[in-house]
Amino acid sequence: MNIYLERAVIKDFQQKLIPNKVLLLLGARRVGKTKLVSNFLETYPKESCLKLNGEDINDAALLKERSVNNYKRLLTNIDLLVIDEAQHIPEIGQILKLIVDSIDGIKVIATGSSMFDLANQLGEPLVGRKNTLYLFPFSQIEFSGYENHKQTTENLEQRLIFGGYPELEQYPDWKDKEEYLFEIINSYLLKDILVYEGIKHSHKIYDLLRLIAFQLGKEVSVQELANQLQLAKNTVEKYLDLLSKVFILFKIKGFSRNIRKEITKSSRWYFYDNGIRNGLINNFNLLNIRNDVGDLWENYLASERLKKQHYKKVKTNNYFWRTYDRQELDWLEERADKLSGFEFKWNANKKSKIPTAFAKSYPDASFEVVNRKNYLDFIT
Repeated sequence: MNIYLERAVIKDFQQKLIPNKVLLLLGARRVGKTKLVSNFLETYPKESCLKLNGEDINDAALLKERSVNNYKRLLTNIDLLVIDEAQHIPEIGQILKLIVDSIDGIKVIATGSSMFDLANQLGEPLVGRKNTLYLFPFSQIEFSGYENHKQTTENLEQRLIFGGYPELEQYPDWKDKEEYLFEIINSYLLKDILVYEGIKHSHKIYDLLRLIAFQLGKEVSVQELANQLQLAKNTVEKYLDLLSKVFILFKIKGFSRNIRKEITKSSRWYFYDNGIRNGLINNFNLLNIRNDVGDLWENYLASERLKKQHYKKVKTNNYFWRTYDRQELDWLEERADKLSGFEFKWNANKKSKIPTAFAKSYPDASFEVVNRKNYLDFIT
């Protein structure tokens, strides 16, 4: 596919790029932040735009002197400043605050991962001065604009195995897709974490990710992970927090309204992208020879639902639900007082009914089985 897929955030991106505010575009590395901005800039007058890269020491040096005079000089006749990988620039929050406060009419785009917030580089200084958008690997919402239903059905297996990183679309050969994902995992995946946290034992984070990869859809005990990794529990908690902040993993908590038998203390973890998960365990086998198809299906639906909520601005709390006697729901959404329960089934012929304890405790909740026949309604 040589066509540029229009990203789901583009309308918001155009609307939220306003004078004297920073438009912050956050997401994992290689999900297309730079490409989205470059594509947008093709419609923008070159002479009135300055583009800098936070990983280029010469570009970063231009911003180092934190004075109004320096920034006025730098931005003479410029009305749009773009800073790619902005998290690499020391005190970037203070710098951007000074720019948007002192240069009338300037628009600013900054891209990066949310490791920004770890060093508190943006949070405090840019209160009231930023709009934030999140970009993920391609979602089915985005693919749907460029393929018909037959193509979507044919591509489902690939998406469960390889995920949605944009550059994968350039590689028709499956072996090339595998190599690309290994390259991301080895060169980009933990780059921000390792730079900012100075973590010496990066292999422990990879080991942690592999342990999570084998526990999709299951409750994860942090203490158990710590024991297996021979690390302190608070170190594992810190690593999981970092992995969330660079958009590799996300956490779903157990739901309860104080019914004694409900499990709430453990969490389930999912990957934002199936391809990263499969690359970490080095398994790109076809679905018909795998024993983890149910796990792949659950991770795919969970991550795609999350993208849909972000892109369509659906404000909801996401949970799983389980009791100690093993009644469970894969996915539960709470919006205002409304509860919606979902069970994920790869096999469309497999029957599933609402758990008795759930129906009894929450009689007004809705329930639906999501399978291959109706999943597109759930994720697009």
